Amino acid sequence: MNTAVKKNSVFGAATKLLLGGFFLVAVLLPLLQMLFKLGDADLAELFSDGKVAGAIGHSLLVSSVSTGIAILLALLAAYAIERSSVWCKAVFRVLILLPMLIPSISHGMGLIILLGDNGRLTNLFGWDKGIYGFWGIVVGSIMYAFPVAYLMIADILKYEDSTAYEAAEVLGIPKFRRLTAITLPYLRKPMISVLFATFTLIVTDYGVPLMIGGMYKTLPVLMYEEVIGRQDFAKGSVFGVILLLPAVIAFLVDLFCKNDKKSAATTRSFAITRRPFRDTVSFLFLLAVSVFTVYPIVSFIALTFSKRYPSDLTFTVEHIASTFSKGAGDYLVNSLLIGLFVALIGTAIAFLCAYFTARVPGRGTGFLHLMSILSLAIPGIVLGLSYVLFFGGSFLDGTLAILVMANAVHFFSSPYLMIYNSMGKLNPNLEAVGATLGLGRIRLIRDVILPQTLGTIAEMFSYFFVNSMMTISAVAFLAKLDTKPISLLIPQFEAQMLLEASAFVSLLILAANLLVKGAVWLIKRMLSHRTVFSHADKKTV
Repeated sequence: MNTAVKKNSVFGAATKLLLGGFFLVAVLLPLLQMLFKLGDADLAELFSDGKVAGAIGHSLLVSSVSTGIAILLALLAAYAIERSSVWCKAVFRVLILLPMLIPSISHGMGLIILLGDNGRLTNLFGWDKGIYGFWGIVVGSIMYAFPVAYLMIADILKYEDSTAYEAAEVLGIPKFRRLTAITLPYLRKPMISVLFATFTLIVTDYGVPLMIGGMYKTLPVLMYEEVIGRQDFAKGSVFGVILLLPAVIAFLVDLFCKNDKKSAATTRSFAITRRPFRDTVSFLFLLAVSVFTVYPIVSFIALTFSKRYPSDLTFTVEHIASTFSKGAGDYLVNSLLIGLFVALIGTAIAFLCAYFTARVPGRGTGFLHLMSILSLAIPGIVLGLSYVLFFGGSFLDGTLAILVMANAVHFFSSPYLMIYNSMGKLNPNLEAVGATLGLGRIRLIRDVILPQTLGTIAEMFSYFFVNSMMTISAVAFLAKLDTKPISLLIPQFEAQMLLEASAFVSLLILAANLLVKGAVWLIKRMLSHRTVFSHADKKTV
C-alpha cells in the first residue's frame, strides 16, 4: 500500500507541474507580454483620437441594445419551452441552437444576403438602402448571442424547484404575485451572470460588425484593422486591454453569482399541463424566433445551389466547384485537423486538471482551478494578439500547433467545468479505496473514472471541435496562408464579392459541426441504453 501511495504522490506532483507549466506558457506569459507592450503606445494621443472614442461608444451602445433584446427573447423562448406543452418542442430546441454551429461572421453575411443593398428582402419590399451600420450590427449580434443566452436561461429554469409554486397555488396566491415573489428573486442573480456573459460575447465580437457594420466601427473591428492592416501592435494592445475589462468583470460576477447560489439537494420538476392559449402563443413565438434564426442559413443553401440568386433559381453546383478551385478543400482539411487536435488535447488536459482540482485537493490545485477558468475572461481577439506578441518569430509562429494551442486555451473553461462538475458527483472515497487496494491513479482513472464520465467527455470533445471549426477571433492574427482555417475564407470571399463561395463555406462548417454533434448524441444515447440495461440486469440478478 505504501508503494501505491508513493507512486500516486509522484504521479500527482509531476502531472500538476506539467499542467502548471502549460498554463504559464499558454496563458500568463502571453498576457503579460501584451501588457508590457502598452508602454510603446502614446496613450494621450490615442484617447484624444475621435475615431477611438467613437469606436468605444459604438461598441458600448450596440452591445447594450443587442444584449437587452437578445436576453429578452431568450428568456421568453426558454420559458415557452420549459414551462409550456408547446408542440414540436424538440424541433424548436434544435432550430434555436442551430446558429451556434456557424461563425458569427456568417450571421452578418446572412443579413447581407437578405437585407443588404441588393438583398432578397430589400428588393422584395422596395427599401431604399440595406441594413448596414448600427441596426445591422444589432440584428446580427442578436442572432449570434441569442442561442447562448437561451441555453443559459433554459438551464436555470430547468433546475428550478416547483415546490414553492405548488404551495403558493394551494394558498391561493395570484399568478402575478407568484411571479414577483418567487420567479424574479430566483432569476435575479443567475440573470446577472447571463447579462454580463452575453454583453461580453457581443462587445468582443468583430465578425458581425466587420461584415455588416459599414462605416459604423466598433472597437474589435478597429483593433483588427490596426493589427492586421497596419501591424500596430502597441495600439492593438491598448484596445486589447480595454476589451479585456468587460470580460474580467463578467468573469468576477459569474464567480460571485455561482458561489452565492443556494440550491436544494433535490428539486421537484414542474408538472406541465396543456393550456391551449398559452401553448398556442408559445408555438407562434417559437416559430417566429426559429424563422428569424434559421432563415439566413436557408439563404446560404439557396445562394449556393442557385445559378444566380434570387433572379435565377436554376439548380447548379458550379459555385461549389468554384469554391473548391479556390483552395477551400485545403483550408477545410486545416480546420478539421485543428478541430480534431484541439478536441483531443483540450479534452485530455481539461480532464486531468479537473481530476486533481475536484478529486485530489492539495498543493497547486487552487492555481490549476484558477487557470482553468481564467480563459472565460480572455476574449479570443485579445488572446490572439497576445500570442502574436509572445510567440512571434518563434518556431511555433504561423504553424498549426499554435492555432491548436490558442483554440484549446480559448475554449478551455466550459469543458473543464463540465468534467469538474461530473467528477464532483462521483463517490468521494474512490481514491482512498484504490490506495487501500494498491491501485495507482492511472489505473483508477482508466478503469473507474473514465467509464463513469464518458458522456461528459464526449460533450467536451464536441465543444472543443465545434468552436474550433467556427472561430475567427484568435486565429485571424495567428494563421498564415498555408495554415489558414476555412472560417477565415468567409470575410475573404465576401470582400471579393463572392457571396456564393462564402455561403458554401458556412454550410461546410455547419455540416461538419452537425456530424460531430450527431455522433456525440449517438454515443450518449448508447451509453444511456447501456446504463439502463445494466440496471435491469442487476435487478434481475
